[in-house]
Amino acid sequence: MDAMIAARARGYLTAAAVNLVMSAHEDAGVRTATLGATLAVPDGQPLVWALHALGHAPATRIYGPDLMALFCDRAARAGTPIYLYGGRSAETLELLEQRLRERFPGLNIAGGYSPPFRELTTAEEDAVVDRINSSNATVVWVGIGQPKQESWMYRMRPRLQAPLLVGVGAAFDFHAGLVPQAPRWMQRNGLEWTYRLAHEPRRLWRRYARYNPLFIVGFARQYLSHRSARAASTRR
Repeated sequence: MDAMIAARARGYLTAAAVNLVMSAHEDAGVRTATLGATLAVPDGQPLVWALHALGHAPATRIYGPDLMALFCDRAARAGTPIYLYGGRSAETLELLEQRLRERFPGLNIAGGYSPPFRELTTAEEDAVVDRINSSNATVVWVGIGQPKQESWMYRMRPRLQAPLLVGVGAAFDFHAGLVPQAPRWMQRNGLEWTYRLAHEPRRLWRRYARYNPLFIVGFARQYLSHRSARAASTRR
């Protein structure tokens, strides 16, 4: 991230969860947006386990809320201006800004916008571009949920001057204090989804009921194919 900012490159990063991976399997547009990211890191612990099983031993979890907190701490010390795009409402976005400034004194929040829960009109999208560009922010944090935020970053990337866009999903809600984070032991053991489901059942039950079983089945197929390919290579 620092290297991209220093080079004034234009890229975007996504902290991918299981539902994003499965959405990308089902939707060609989401797949294009996800694969178009400069960097896609595994936010979900099940993705880390899957990577290990497929031979990527060094893979570690990059938890979106932690990434945002660590970078905000760094940005506060370096004077890096950031922009916040997302939040459930203008009021909750204001709360997030307040909490971040309290936690990271000196943090330069150059601006923020909480979009409505619908597609923006062309005029509204143009206004968003103008607001973000005029803020001179270096990093735009995007918290409008997966896969919507990946599609937004893919579409808006050519129009925004900030070197880096970062999609962090529910990090806005966590840092604003709207939703509690799962204990670390649950996160380490891949149980964060049960904690989140218990706290937001109406919003999340369809996602987990659909995508968790599909991920297990899809990964099982990929793992068996991986094992077969390794066995064939060994025989040769």
